[in-house]
Amino acid sequence: YAHWTKPARRQPPRGSDQTGGPHTMSENGTQERRPRHTGNGGARARPRGRRADPGDLDALRQLLSDPPYRRDLLIEYLHAIQDHDRCLRPSQLAALAELVGLSQTEVYEVATFYAHFDVVDEHEPAPPPLTLRVCDSLSCQIAGARQLLRDLNESSGDGVRVVRAPCMGRCQHAPTVAVGQFHVDHATTEKVAEAVACGSTAAVVPPYVDLDSYRQQGGYSTLSKCVSGTFSADFVMNTLNDAGLRGLGGAGFPPGRKWQLVRAEPGPRMMAVNADEGEPGTFKDRYHLENNPHTVLEGMLIACWAVDAEKVYFYLRDEYPAIRQLLSSEIAALRSAAIPMADRIELRRGAGAYICGEESAMIESIEGKRGLPRHRPPYVAQCGIHGHPTLVNNVETLYWIRDILEKGADWYAGHGRSGATGLRSYSVSGRVKEPGVKLAPAGISARELIEDHCGGMADGHGFRAYLPGGASGGILPASMADLPLEFGALEAHGCFVGSHALIVLGDQDDLREVALNLMHFFEDESCGQCTPCRVGTRKAATLMSAPNWDTGLLRELAQAMSSASICGLGQAAGNPLLSLLRYFPEELEA
Repeated sequence: YAHWTKPARRQPPRGSDQTGGPHTMSENGTQERRPRHTGNGGARARPRGRRADPGDLDALRQLLSDPPYRRDLLIEYLHAIQDHDRCLRPSQLAALAELVGLSQTEVYEVATFYAHFDVVDEHEPAPPPLTLRVCDSLSCQIAGARQLLRDLNESSGDGVRVVRAPCMGRCQHAPTVAVGQFHVDHATTEKVAEAVACGSTAAVVPPYVDLDSYRQQGGYSTLSKCVSGTFSADFVMNTLNDAGLRGLGGAGFPPGRKWQLVRAEPGPRMMAVNADEGEPGTFKDRYHLENNPHTVLEGMLIACWAVDAEKVYFYLRDEYPAIRQLLSSEIAALRSAAIPMADRIELRRGAGAYICGEESAMIESIEGKRGLPRHRPPYVAQCGIHGHPTLVNNVETLYWIRDILEKGADWYAGHGRSGATGLRSYSVSGRVKEPGVKLAPAGISARELIEDHCGGMADGHGFRAYLPGGASGGILPASMADLPLEFGALEAHGCFVGSHALIVLGDQDDLREVALNLMHFFEDESCGQCTPCRVGTRKAATLMSAPNWDTGLLRELAQAMSSASICGLGQAAGNPLLSLLRYFPEELEA
C-alpha cells in the first residue's frame, strides 16, 4: 500500500491498514490476518450485544440444573425461568445465552417462537399471576367458546389474564378453559369463577394404572422376553408387519417397516416418542397416557430395544401438565425398579407449537431450537436427533405393541372392516350424545361410530357433515358417512383420516364459520418458514372473512399451499376450504 496511487477516498479500501479491517500487508506484499482492535491487543473479549449481568447469572445458576449447561435443554431452561418468574426478560435471555454458550439471537428466537413463552421488556410488568386459556378449537367453538371468551374478558378482575388458546386435547369436554394448569371442562363463567375463587390452578393427575399394578397384571413380561432373547428383533418386527399395524400419528406408515429401516442404519441410533397431538379434535393419546401409561412405555422400550436406540426422548405437549407429572413419577419408578433401558428415557416438554407434531420439527425442538420442519431428504430415519438415525413413533402406535406380541399377529389383523385391519382409537367430538375415545375396528364408518358407539346425534341436532381426520382432514357431507375411516379410503374425495379424529357437525352449524375457524388455526400455527403457508393461510383467512368469497382466488391459494409448502401443515391447510367449495356450494350462496 506504500505505492497506492488511486485518488483518496473517504473510506479507504477494505484491507488498507487505515480502515481497521482484518487484513494488513506484510513486508513481502502478502496479506496477513490480524486481530480486531479490542483495547487489549487480542481477539474480542466478549460477543456483541447486551452483557449478562452477574446477578442474573448467579440467579440462573441457582435455578437451573447443575452444569454443564446443554444446548438441547434450552427449552427446558426457558420453562424453568418462566415457571419461576411468569415471564422471560431480555436480561435473563442474555444470561442464559452466556451460560449455554449460544448467541443471544439463538436464545431469543427460540423464546419468541413458542406460544407458551412470554418475553417481556425489562420495564414492563410481568403477566398477571393467573392466566385463563379459553380453547377456541372447532369442537369448543361450536360448544360456545366464543361467547365464553367474551364473558370471561368482561368478568375477570385484576390479576387475571384471559387469552384464547388452540386445542387442548379435551374436545369431548368442550368448551374447556385452563385455569393455570387446572382444566375446567364443559366450562361456564360460573365454573371458571369458582375454580379461580378456590385457587384451583394446579394440574390434577387422574387415577391410572401405576407400575406396581401394571406388573401385577403381567406388565413388562413381553419386554423381558425381548431382552432375554426369547423374542428376536426380526421376530418382533415381522410380527408387527404381519399384524398390519399402521403408524397412528397420521401418516399410516407401517411401524415394523420403519423399525427395520432405522435398524439397518449405522449406529448410534436415537428414538423419539411423538406425544404432541395438537390436531384439533384429537385426544386419543391423552386418553391412553392418562389411563394406562405403562402399556405405552413398554411398547416404547420394546421399540428402543429393537432398533438399539441409545436414548429415547418422550416429547409431550405442554397442554398436558397432569400427564407430565404422571410420566415423571412413573419413569422414575421404572429406573428404581431397574426395568431394562429405563435409564435411556428423557421426558421433554413442548411449549405450545402445533408444528412440533411434525416429526422433523419435533426433532428440532428436542435439540433446543425453533420447531421448523426440515427439508427432505435426508429423512429422520437416516439423519434425525443430533444427526443420528432416529425412530419416531406415535403414542397410540406404541400402545398396541405389547398386545400384538402377546396375542399374536392374527389377533390384531382379525379386527377390521372394508379391507382394513386392526383396531383404532377414534377421537369423536362435536354434535354427538356421547363423545370420547372409541375403540373400534379399523375401517368403520362415521355413521356406525355415531350410531353404535356415541349414542346418536345430540338432542336437537341433525347430522349434516363431519371432519374425518381433524382440522386438516377436510369436511364431508352426511351423505358420505358410510365411507370407511381408513388410510387411503378418503383421498379420492379430497380428505384423509389422519389421526382418526372425527368431529361431527349438525344442521345448525355454520359451515363457513367452521372453515374459517380451521383456517385461523393454520394461520396461527404456521411456523412461518415458507411463504406459501405463512402468507397463504393469512390471505385465505382474510378472504374467507368477507361476506362474498372470491372462490377463484381461494382455489388458487389452496393449490399454491398444497404444491409449494414445506410440510403437511401448509399442504393440508386448504382441505377444509376446498371441501366446502366442492360439497357445500349452497353455503356460498347464503
